[in-house]
Amino acid sequence: MKMSKVVVIGTGTMGVGIAAGFLASGANIVMLGRTPEKALSCLDSIRSCADSINTDWSKTNLSLQSGDIEIWQDWDDVDFVIETVSEQLQLKQDIFALLDQRVPPHIPIGSNSSGFPISDIANDLATAHRMFNAHYFMPAHIVPLVEIVTGKRSDLALAEKLCQFYRTHSKKPVLVKKDIPGFLANRIQHALMREALSLVEEGVATPDDIDTAVRYSFGFRYAAVGPMTQKEISGWEGMTLAAELIYPSLSNITQPPNCVTNLVKSGKTGIAKGAGFKDWPTHEANLMKQKYEKRLKAAFEVLKIAPDQD
Repeated sequence: MKMSKVVVIGTGTMGVGIAAGFLASGANIVMLGRTPEKALSCLDSIRSCADSINTDWSKTNLSLQSGDIEIWQDWDDVDFVIETVSEQLQLKQDIFALLDQRVPPHIPIGSNSSGFPISDIANDLATAHRMFNAHYFMPAHIVPLVEIVTGKRSDLALAEKLCQFYRTHSKKPVLVKKDIPGFLANRIQHALMREALSLVEEGVATPDDIDTAVRYSFGFRYAAVGPMTQKEISGWEGMTLAAELIYPSLSNITQPPNCVTNLVKSGKTGIAKGAGFKDWPTHEANLMKQKYEKRLKAAFEVLKIAPDQD
């Protein structure tokens, strides 16, 4: 495993998962939080997550440190810094302004923000050229994808080097060359969700039937190849003929439909609140979370079969 060093800022679920992924793939980790106690308290969770994907990491000489972001000054041998704090633009801007001054200018800096573009976070900072969105998907230690998104002043060559850095640490990076809302994967995901929620709203299908339709048809195929390659295999002529019929009837709503906004207004936002489109008693919620992680790990093993060339 390659020995490198990554500084993770933020001690929440995403920070823990990101740190665990790097730790399990051979990186020394520094966890920085608002207080030393906060950073120290998440180290056991990082170790546990790392164990769940690679039990051999602990046999190496890797270090796992913690500290306070306000006073941390040791940037020796650091390869990458990534911020994972809560989605508050001003907070992220404040942290990046701090990093702009403290972190040596050759070290790339990423933000895991899913909503704020790096152009807004880095704003007019002197070293904005080495700043990028580095967007993960939950659970961060298991899902392979990381989106490396360039801002208006981001250095494209450095972004490509960061992608290579992620490849050496067992992730699948994609380089997004335009700073657009939703980046790449979330735009595709939301296009699907807009149609799925519209079908529920119109009474065409239930949420369970939509899940079944996706999981056991094209979703099942996508673990083998992505949508573009799948159509290369099946042929674009059938797709274009079907699109002429289907596209005009697809949803083009610009706001989430009532079926989901009414749930949110009533506090039924999913498993964490005990209800969404269905009720989630505690035992069923725990069982589903276990199934979800088990299936994700199985899917990850599928991705290793006849792997694509990097």
